[in-house]
Amino acid sequence: MAHARISANLPPDIDPTKAPIAFGERALPKLNEELQSPELLTRQRALMALCDLVHDPENVYQAIKLGKLSLMPQISRIPGSGIGGKAVLFVSLGSTKLSVCRDGFIENGIIPALSQLLNDPVDICRRNMHRAFEIMAELPAGAVGIVESNLISSLVLKLKTELDEIQELILDTLSGCLCVEAFEALATGAVPILKEKLTHPSVAIRSKAARALLGISVPLEGKNIVWDEEVIPVLVSLLEDSDPEVRANAAGALMYATITTQGKYAALSADAIPPLLKLVDDETSKVRLNAIKTLTMLSEAPEGRKTLLNHVDLFQGQLNDSSEAVSRAAKIAIKVIEWKP
Repeated sequence: MAHARISANLPPDIDPTKAPIAFGERALPKLNEELQSPELLTRQRALMALCDLVHDPENVYQAIKLGKLSLMPQISRIPGSGIGGKAVLFVSLGSTKLSVCRDGFIENGIIPALSQLLNDPVDICRRNMHRAFEIMAELPAGAVGIVESNLISSLVLKLKTELDEIQELILDTLSGCLCVEAFEALATGAVPILKEKLTHPSVAIRSKAARALLGISVPLEGKNIVWDEEVIPVLVSLLEDSDPEVRANAAGALMYATITTQGKYAALSADAIPPLLKLVDDETSKVRLNAIKTLTMLSEAPEGRKTLLNHVDLFQGQLNDSSEAVSRAAKIAIKVIEWKP
C-alpha cells in the first residue's frame, strides 16, 4: 500500500538562488521591497529573480516606473558580495530591450555608479559593466553621459590590461564615444594603443580597433597624430586581411587619414593604391565603398591621379553597382581622377 511522504527537498522547479516571485502585478513591487532588505542573501536572491523578469520588455518598463533603477547605483557599489555583478547584469539585460530603458539608466545616474566597478576583481562583473557601457554608447545621450563622466581615459588605458573579450566591448564603447568627443582619447595616448591592437591575433579586436581609429581621425588633431605615429602603413597592410570587416574599417580609417596632404603622401609611400584597387571589386559593399572613397582622396595628389588615370575603367564598372552609395562614390571618383586644371 502506498503511503504519503513529505520530502525535505525543494520541488524540482524551485531555484534556491532566486527569490520566489509573487503573482501578477505584485511581482515587481515585492522584489523592490526585497532589494532594500538589510540581509545580503535576500537582496541577492531578489536581484537574480529580477534578472529573469527583465527578459520581458514590459517588466523592464515597469521597473523604471517603480523606481528600481534608483537602487542600482547603491546595489552595484556593494564590494565583494557578487551582487554588484548581478546589478550590472540587470542593467545590461534591460538596456537591450527598449531605448526608454537606456534613457532611464542614464537619468538615474547608472554610468558613474557602474564606473566604480572598473577595477572589480571579478571578471564577469567587469564584463557585464562594459557590456552595459557598450549598449548605452549606442545612443547619443549614452555616449555623452560616458564622456561627461570622464571615463574615456580610463577606458583607453584598460585596453592595455583587460581580457580580450572585454577589450572588444571597450572598443565598441569608444567608437560610439569618439563620435562625440575625441580629444580626451587623443590626450590619453589612444592612437599608439589602437595601433598596437591593429596587429592583434583576434579578428574582432583588429576590426574594432580600425573602427575606433576611424572615429579618432575625424578631427584634424586625430589625423595628425595618426600620421605622426605611423599608423597609416599598418592600416594599408590590413587592406589584405582575410576578414571583410577588417578590410572595410581599415579602408574607412585611411579615408579620413588621407584627407590631409601628409596623410595622402604617407599612404602613397606605403603603396596603398594596389591593394585598394583590388577592393573596388570586393564582394562586400562596405569594403567597395570605403576603398573607392579612399582612392578618391589619393587621386587629389598629382602622383595618385597619374596612377589612377590608368584604372578609370575599373571605377566605370561600378557605376551600376547594386549599392547606390557605391555607384555614387564611383561617379565622384571618376570626376576627381579625370579633373584637369
